[in-house]
Amino acid sequence: MHREYKNGLINMTTIPSKLAIVTGGSSGLGFAIAQKFVQQGLRVIIVGRNEEKLKAASEKLGSACEAITLDVTQLEAIPPFIQQVTATHGPIDILVNNAGVNMKKEFTSVTDEDFQHILLTNLNAVFSMSREVVKHMLEQQSGCIINISSMAAQYGIPKVVAYSASKAAIDGITRAMAVELSPKGIRVNAIAPGFIYSEMTATALNSDPERKAKVFSRTPMGIMGDPADIGEAAWFLASDAAKYITGVVLPVDGGNSIGF
Repeated sequence: MHREYKNGLINMTTIPSKLAIVTGGSSGLGFAIAQKFVQQGLRVIIVGRNEEKLKAASEKLGSACEAITLDVTQLEAIPPFIQQVTATHGPIDILVNNAGVNMKKEFTSVTDEDFQHILLTNLNAVFSMSREVVKHMLEQQSGCIINISSMAAQYGIPKVVAYSASKAAIDGITRAMAVELSPKGIRVNAIAPGFIYSEMTATALNSDPERKAKVFSRTPMGIMGDPADIGEAAWFLASDAAKYITGVVLPVDGGNSIGF
């Protein structure tokens, strides 16, 4: 609450809580991040392509969350979307670029169209969304952007060449943005998740005992992470606890990226 003095009286006016946008927020890591933000009192807009999934997610998250359907690969739709958000909800304080796609194919089977599609979703859309949000963050001289990277940017993983390229670029764009924007009050960081539990991941590993053994043998903590672990990391980076942190790529992986 904000105390406003007028004519000797104290008027209590509500200060709106901070506003966060989470792309790909209807499921998985994006939902876990949005959930943590809501729990911490933020207003959250989750963005995605599937209207039905978004609606279900927003109902779970409650009145502090609004779902807006947007395909981030439609780059021309991003500027009017951001204008709509700021006009309706006010300044954007936090942007989490979580939306992304993967594709597992033998190197020589990856077509030019395949490669471009992954880059469009995982890199070009991140750039366009960030650029439009930053235009508004510069006006308030404050803001926080969190990009979602991957282990695939840390070391080589076979059959995911396009995904690896996109996530290595995310690490680079995170550092470049941080250096240019931090002097203007905008912090930019990334999270590199390790093997995080989901039904899909569990099924994939259980059907491939050799891969499962390799995953756990090189993860010092010996367990998979939970989506909530990524939510906690995102909240830390978005909060004042990380006010002197910018340009980092934070592995949340149980030590997988340094495992032997």
